[in-house]
Amino acid sequence: VKNGHGGNDQQSEKIHTYLQEMNKYSFGLQDNLLTVGETGGTTLEMAKVYSDPERKELDMVFQFELMGIDGVRRGNWDPKSYTLHDLKKLMEKWQVGLEQKGWNSLFLGNHDYPRALSRFGNDTPEYRTVSGKMLATMIFGMKGTPYIYQGDEIGMTNVIYTESSRYQDIESVNFRKEKQELGWSEEKILSYLLRNSRDNARTPMQWNTQAHAGFTTGTPWMEANENYKEINVETELKDPDSVYSFYKKLIALRKEKDIIAEGTIDFLEKENPDVLAYKRNYQGEELIILNNLTAENVTIPQQKEWKTYQKILGNYEEITKEDGKIILRPFENIVLDSRS
Repeated sequence: VKNGHGGNDQQSEKIHTYLQEMNKYSFGLQDNLLTVGETGGTTLEMAKVYSDPERKELDMVFQFELMGIDGVRRGNWDPKSYTLHDLKKLMEKWQVGLEQKGWNSLFLGNHDYPRALSRFGNDTPEYRTVSGKMLATMIFGMKGTPYIYQGDEIGMTNVIYTESSRYQDIESVNFRKEKQELGWSEEKILSYLLRNSRDNARTPMQWNTQAHAGFTTGTPWMEANENYKEINVETELKDPDSVYSFYKKLIALRKEKDIIAEGTIDFLEKENPDVLAYKRNYQGEELIILNNLTAENVTIPQQKEWKTYQKILGNYEEITKEDGKIILRPFENIVLDSRS
């Protein structure tokens, strides 16, 4: 199901009737099927209806409110300013809003948007790995079903082309042509494409250090990202501390801990613009998940009960504490468990 803008009441009711009949006479005839709606224009209230289990329409929906937070591929592609506090409020809105009715799809990007790590993390050599792990933890600990877009599991980044003519996506090609006719400089056009182009997420998968990142022995339609010799599957598989290895730990944790799927969620550090933190509760167990969204050290108070909790996952070796406070290093994430 795509778009889901709703329209008028009569039109909306037809959509819901169609979904219910499709569920009953198609998907409902088989077990273990999952239905997802690509509902780009949906509101929180509409999403509650679409994914309410009692209505038997969809199991979950994709909502794209987060994807529009910075203006990427919206309107004239001009950057839109936002704060980390805005991002946090958006996350909380959908987590709390769908907690009782409906189900979340958890994702930070797809084939239509720039790489999540470059967009919401930090793709410099110094912070690429830790920020990639932090972003993964941020959504994997939430209530809903996380999605991994190909390449995110090895920390792939946006591509940096030095000529606008190298961009292949039709949207980017048309943008370049239109702006050239308006007299834009090559430098200005390139700055917009670097930030907005869908090519960022569509370069060939980086398998190894061979030609074209091992994607093909022929000539690919799109060039591989030039960093493929440093970032590739072969290298990630060999490194126990890689982004890929961390994703495996997160997946294993979700399978092991019912609390992640079934537990309640409460957001912490709400007024702290730099930290996205929340706790999960289920059948007497509590998880505390802390994420530093910045490249700076951030200090937060340590709750008394946390002193007995054990760290079960994180992207730094040890927790740094000082005067009863936790110092979160750049893009640090920590998962604490009351039962470990």
